[in-house]
Amino acid sequence: MPYFRKKPVVIEAWQNPPKGQKDGWVEIPKWLIGKAFAIPGGKWLIETLEGDMTADPGDWIIKGVQGEVYPCKPDIFAATYEPADP
Repeated sequence: MPYFRKKPVVIEAWQNPPKGQKDGWVEIPKWLIGKAFAIPGGKWLIETLEGDMTADPGDWIIKGVQGEVYPCKPDIFAATYEPADP
């Protein structure tokens, strides 16, 4: 069976503040406006290509290479991504 590796692409991402680490308003990136909506419990409802998904406190929200937006759990994000220059 053939093996494949993800191509090294640079993405934009924003972390939903973990519970207890935010007070009042939270600044979100412009690319997230209109694609994600704050809901009770510190969560975000995200309109993705696969349907609506929820980002819990501490989750990352990623803007993909084609402008798509989707949530990612912190452990998966840490295993998949590292800081990069734009």
